[in-house]
Amino acid sequence: MSCQKNARPDFEYLKWRWEAINCEIPLFNAIDMMEMLRNKRMILAGDSLNRNMWESLVCLLHSSVPSSSVELHDNSTISRLFWKSKEYNFTVEFYWSPFLVEFNTNHQSGKRVLVLDKLSPNSKMWKGADVMVFNSGYWWVQPGDYRRWDLFEYEGKLIDDMPVELAYERGMRTWATWIENNVDPDIATVFFRSISAEHKTKTSERWCYNKTKLVVDDSYASDYPNYLVEIIESLINGFSKSQVKYLNITKLSKYRIEAHPSIYRYKDWKILTQKNEDILSLHPDCSHWCLPGVPDTWNRLLYASLLFDIKRDA
Repeated sequence: MSCQKNARPDFEYLKWRWEAINCEIPLFNAIDMMEMLRNKRMILAGDSLNRNMWESLVCLLHSSVPSSSVELHDNSTISRLFWKSKEYNFTVEFYWSPFLVEFNTNHQSGKRVLVLDKLSPNSKMWKGADVMVFNSGYWWVQPGDYRRWDLFEYEGKLIDDMPVELAYERGMRTWATWIENNVDPDIATVFFRSISAEHKTKTSERWCYNKTKLVVDDSYASDYPNYLVEIIESLINGFSKSQVKYLNITKLSKYRIEAHPSIYRYKDWKILTQKNEDILSLHPDCSHWCLPGVPDTWNRLLYASLLFDIKRDA
């Protein structure tokens, strides 16, 4: 999501770096990360915000190795993106699964059905990964015409009036059960990334458009319902063996209203420029993030967590 390639004219948003209070977090070191994960697999599964994170990570890693020593594949059949360092035999994969549970668009009813007690079909590809990073939330709370499903399915029954909060809890519990049954915490490290801040306001249709200054206090309140946080935190706390680490990026993302692509974005994942389209006519994207940008910080926290685990276990 290179906003500069998509004709964004300002550069100030590139200069900010998040730092924790009373905690020294190491800078991202691509070579060190690949050495830590030599001969291992990392997967990211979730929605396009996790794809945003995958793109950031791949860019950070790719910049430290010769292009001739990497492989990059896009397999749309299984909704998979794949990057591999041949020198380190380390792969980073992304699996498109915005609900983490099964989303059936070919149901016999003719409806789009969200199956709450079955995991996404591409979950079979998650097995065996050494590091897993999941997210889900954004697609669950889209309003009106933006809602992706028509019906829920649970315990074999189609349901059209289930509260979204209950559906989300049941869907995420299905994911948590899969983790408990399929992941050995002594072998694999699992993260769930918290909800990423959107910057949309009810008073302006242009939202983050033309914003060049970050939010400098805690005044901004996201429209996301609290249950997207509360349900996940409850499930993570309920694991018997601390199987899942919580990658909490919500607050640090709230400050960065100026760091979204806005109108300087992809259309169907293709680069736009003022030469080939009037970008001012585009709806501003205030959900995803420019790269370089905020997801680089998420990956810095991911790297730091893996690094601390290795030092602690040494």
